[in-house]
Amino acid sequence: MQVIETLAEGLKREIKVVIPAADMKARLDERLIDAKDKVRINGFRPGKVPVAHLKKMYGKSIMADLVNELVRDKPSEIISGRGEKSATQPAISMTEDQAEAEKILAAESDLEFTLAYEVIPAIELKSNEGIKVTREVVEVTEDEINEQILKIAESARTYETKDGKAAEGDRVTMNYLGKVDGVAFEGGAADDAELVIGSGRFIPGFEDQLVGVKAGDEKAITVTFPTEYPAANLAGKEAVFDITVKEVASAAAVEINDELASKLGLESAEKLKEIVRGQIESQYSNVTRQKVKRQILDQLDEVYQFETPVGLVDAEFENIWRQINTDLAQSGKTFADEDTTEEEAREEYRKLAERRVRLGLVLSEIGEKAGVEVTEEEMQRALFQQLQQFPGQQKEILDFFRNTPGASASLRAPIFEEKVIDKLLTEISVTDKTVTKEELLADDSEEGEKAEKKPAKKKAAAKADAAEGEEAAPKKKAPAKKKAAEGDAE
Repeated sequence: MQVIETLAEGLKREIKVVIPAADMKARLDERLIDAKDKVRINGFRPGKVPVAHLKKMYGKSIMADLVNELVRDKPSEIISGRGEKSATQPAISMTEDQAEAEKILAAESDLEFTLAYEVIPAIELKSNEGIKVTREVVEVTEDEINEQILKIAESARTYETKDGKAAEGDRVTMNYLGKVDGVAFEGGAADDAELVIGSGRFIPGFEDQLVGVKAGDEKAITVTFPTEYPAANLAGKEAVFDITVKEVASAAAVEINDELASKLGLESAEKLKEIVRGQIESQYSNVTRQKVKRQILDQLDEVYQFETPVGLVDAEFENIWRQINTDLAQSGKTFADEDTTEEEAREEYRKLAERRVRLGLVLSEIGEKAGVEVTEEEMQRALFQQLQQFPGQQKEILDFFRNTPGASASLRAPIFEEKVIDKLLTEISVTDKTVTKEELLADDSEEGEKAEKKPAKKKAAAKADAAEGEEAAPKKKAPAKKKAAEGDAE
């Protein structure tokens, strides 16, 4: 077999592979001899079929299998033998001339094919001693815990039917039908809808007009949808809701005690307090982790500058660009609405894609040199989490990961990346700083961005904290639309 390099330009490589016809014939003869003792052909005793007869009957199909195997298996062997790593799946090209192909299958002509690929650049790892990060820490106060428990208690409170008019804090059960310009719209109707006055769940102005209603009342409520309302066909429009009040109920007093804990499936109020504390600490810890990680990535981005494989950048850009256009379509906006142009946005997101690919390669090299590994147990746990996120689609998800080449990498990559970050945290300077909740949650520096970016660009930038690996699992089914009368925050 001859391996001839025909192009070495930057990260691009092209390799011509030639397997002589004599070698192909020898491989074919081996397969025929092996098949001789296995095939059963009428008129011949087992193992007595002449090789020449087998070749006449099956030679072409066996040779076709040989060609497919060589073209499938040799590229990785050749690239590895050259001490290279291909950034993407190599593009393989062969002759398209039918007559030449027939000669190859007859072992009368050399098998030739070409590999075109980009190599992953060699990365010389540098010392991490200069990397310094500040880890913001929030102390969870008793007041914050009690505030959160109070919200839980309020959401679990009971209501009792009352006579008379509805007031702030009362729950109104009603039927409603919304219309714009006299025409009912999708999602604008419901029966037995429950709404607590003052909860802010419905469009601004709707709940205020419920004050004073009582069971049996019929009323027309006129409101105007916010200009930023997610449904573009309703944004800024005036709507009239015809309502029929079925019940008015007053809220029972909120009490934080063991009885409340029991309703929530817990043994005591102390256990409820313990769980709430843990949840708040976990939420803050996640934010702290992401901000520390962002600092690490920013500094690695400054330290490592090298040419990135175009194929990987193209794929990353397409992932980002697809999400951006989906976000714009769902919000009913254009690039002009976000104070930018498509050309400017493409340029920014291209830079973001290059950064993510470069950092992904750096983290991969750091992890490989440090011996970081993802265990089978960790992979199984990640798969289980995927199954939990998509109820009712478990079979589809399992089939996806079983049947899609490379799909498991989407589970492995985030785990590997976090373990590399953990490794780096043991080698760099980390300074803890106690901050307030407001300071921790303030997001004044989008990932890797030193200057303020336009609104449209923040969505993708926020996702750039994970520099390696994208979710490749099947997407969630679109959630049922909220009732059109409900506001953005419930």
